Amino acid sequence: MDSIDKQILNVIQKDFPVVEEPFKAVADKVRLSEDEVLKRIKNLKEEGIIRRIGAVFDSKKMGYASTLCAAKVPKEKLKKFVAVVNSYAGVTHNYRRSHEYNVWFTFIASDEETLKKSLGEIRDKTGVTDVISMTATQIFKIDATFEL
Repeated sequence: MDSIDKQILNVIQKDFPVVEEPFKAVADKVRLSEDEVLKRIKNLKEEGIIRRIGAVFDSKKMGYASTLCAAKVPKEKLKKFVAVVNSYAGVTHNYRRSHEYNVWFTFIASDEETLKKSLGEIRDKTGVTDVISMTATQIFKIDATFEL
């Protein structure tokens, strides 16, 4: 990753243009061609530096329900459990932890009822019943951008 890649990352993290041709606008800001910017972004994605490019919304202000879940998943059920959880469009993060509750995921749904129903389906489909849903009582947002 060179200084130009870092400039591109700074722009797409903090000032991504919401225009018809956003990558052309990024290219103009870093004084490169759009093709060069796209090539560099593709390389950064292939290297695992960029996981995704997308907007972050305040789901609660938009009327959605969300929760952080922790599940105690036996090793023999892990692959199926992860596949089932990941099949839900509302799952935004899903990761393993070195803990008794070894799979954690965040889930957003249109309302509390849909959220509870979906978590019930996950339990039924996987046979993993020890899934704790921890709805936030207070929100702490940290700016997760990195000046490069």
